[in-house]
Amino acid sequence: MHFGIFLYISVKKHRPSHAVNSGGKDNPISRQEVAIVSPKNQDRIHVNQSIRAAEVRVIDPEGNQIGIVPISKALSAAADFGLDLVEVSPNANPPVCKIMDYGRYKYEQTKKKQVAKKKQSTFQVKEIKVRPKTGEHDLQVKIGHIRKFIEKKDKVKVSVLFRGREITLAEKGKALLGRIAQEVEDVAQLEQEPKFEGRIIVMVLTPR
Repeated sequence: MHFGIFLYISVKKHRPSHAVNSGGKDNPISRQEVAIVSPKNQDRIHVNQSIRAAEVRVIDPEGNQIGIVPISKALSAAADFGLDLVEVSPNANPPVCKIMDYGRYKYEQTKKKQVAKKKQSTFQVKEIKVRPKTGEHDLQVKIGHIRKFIEKKDKVKVSVLFRGREITLAEKGKALLGRIAQEVEDVAQLEQEPKFEGRIIVMVLTPR
């Protein structure tokens, strides 16, 4: 059975009756926030008996610095709290360890990743094409499609195509895109202003 787990189960959680002496090696720091940093090319985080350093700088569960102590005293301090000793900054000199419930920490990190993954919205870029002379009925149909795409959290690329001498209607094409953007502004916003791409004027709408 893992030593850290044994401590957590068998030792009643309480505040230590004595403070660990830093031996005068530590600079006076009242509180320190430490995040777990996995060293480059090394995914494993050392916990409890797997920590190899002879002495370590210890941070208690509240973020207060206990000091630089032999690894045996650091493990005893973790046992006093009924928690694990976790090496959070292995490349420091000496390595920094924090007293924490490592099993709970891993569980919380996993939950955070799951929540973040659910919040990630996948979207597609849909395309709507119009002509400078598109009729009112057809235009309203296309605006309806844009609304449906936006409501599904997709982006919409709206293009005005010019054929032959229609290129002379460039200003009319820009005005058309402006009107479309205005009619859906309650649900969409401009991500890309109308701009020419060859013989096409393109704008991109994104959900609000």
